[in-house]
Amino acid sequence: MACTCDRDATAMDLNDEAETTIAECLLAADEFKKEGNDHFRGQRWNEALVAYRAGLGRVPKRRKQEIQSEVRPEIDEDEDTPSSQEDRDETLKKDEVPMTLEEAGCAKVRAVLNANIGACFVKLDDHKQAVEACTEALLDDPNYVKALQRRAASNDKLNSWSSLTATQEDYTTLLKLLPASDPQIKEIERSQRLLKPRLEAAQKAETAEMLGKLKGIGNSILGNFGLSTDNFKFEPNGQGWLFDELREMISSRTRIERR
Repeated sequence: MACTCDRDATAMDLNDEAETTIAECLLAADEFKKEGNDHFRGQRWNEALVAYRAGLGRVPKRRKQEIQSEVRPEIDEDEDTPSSQEDRDETLKKDEVPMTLEEAGCAKVRAVLNANIGACFVKLDDHKQAVEACTEALLDDPNYVKALQRRAASNDKLNSWSSLTATQEDYTTLLKLLPASDPQIKEIERSQRLLKPRLEAAQKAETAEMLGKLKGIGNSILGNFGLSTDNFKFEPNGQGWLFDELREMISSRTRIERR
């Protein structure tokens, strides 16, 4: 199987016929990774990002059927904590198409490069992009500890209800993956405790914002009847938020106008 190595490419199809072998493409990707690591150690985040992306451009893209890597990616050189592996969920195993050795090698390199790209975005304070890059790494290895840690930290920085919920989920995954003796366990458990009140506050704030927008829409409709949402009780039910009195009032007035 072969592929083309093009510096400006973002991805290549595993089935493409080309001049160089996949092994050569991965070798080129590794050279860019080393270049990126040199820039990263020198705190040249943008240059490191360019190098890691160039390396990623050498690697065949993930095929649609590929869910996860069967080989844990080697540790990225700017970090020294290894990732862990657990048995895969039986349902996922049934749906998976076994990877070839070439595909496993590509998945390994993709995971490392995407995790390193995420590290660059963390340093550049672009946490949304960091989350996206780490998510890409986790598509190739869902148990990649460093990618989980970076994604959790960046989602924590984004500080929205959804991002904090994602942080909580990644913390839960990390606690399952890390050995009980790992010194990071206590810090993760502490972070989880501190996260709970923030998560509740974010939920309340976003719910209040949503209700405010709904009231604005309600007022624009009620204005046609000389009313406002202040005249009604806004309460939740099993199907969403409704102005129960408002619904009946509008229905009654509509019936009267039709007569």
